[in-house]
Amino acid sequence: MDPLVVVEPLRQRRCAECHRGPLERMVLEFNSPRCLDCADLGHLVFLPRGNAALTRRAREAGSLWAVVVRHNRQRTRYERQGLLVEEEALARAERACLADAEARARRRERDAARRAARDVLFTGTLTAEILRLFPYCPLDRAVDVAAHTSERGSGRVGRTAAGRALDEGAITAAVRASVRHLDTPYDTLLMRGVPRPEARRRVAPAIEALLARWRGPVRQGTDTGAE
Repeated sequence: MDPLVVVEPLRQRRCAECHRGPLERMVLEFNSPRCLDCADLGHLVFLPRGNAALTRRAREAGSLWAVVVRHNRQRTRYERQGLLVEEEALARAERACLADAEARARRRERDAARRAARDVLFTGTLTAEILRLFPYCPLDRAVDVAAHTSERGSGRVGRTAAGRALDEGAITAAVRASVRHLDTPYDTLLMRGVPRPEARRRVAPAIEALLARWRGPVRQGTDTGAE
């Protein structure tokens, strides 16, 4: 069944029945304009377009509603402006949407809390793995590296698949990057205009020396790869 249609006129019109005007909105009956009161729609309230959920719920909650349209001269067509709905139906729809918004907000809070708990657990696990690979690395430095590299949304090593899998190469790369920026003049070299590959070459010995100290002495019986 076609919905009731209410028109927002582009020029001044008067009601053919009560002669009131100009009309903000009207119903055309037999090509004659009728005001909303004469068309028995005066008790409805206007709901602008733009909120699909609210519009759908207000329409479903009431027994009477009408589509409001206005003619677009440039596009030569009528375009929907919103609905006229029963006031109580709109109130029920607003309450339902508000409840949904509160439920979504609570769900987002729960999800955020779960993600934060998982992140804390992973950062702790990553810290332990850093200390396993570099037992002489200061604890606070290992914690800082783990927190920095595993920051959510950072795109750093700890957020990659290899990092999440505690891949030794990925973890070593994260520690090496920390040493490069914090324990060598690498950043200063970049600011002085030294090309990145050359800057990395210059600081590489200092990085490897510190990583070697953090790894500690090779224990007797440790597999060094020699035959």
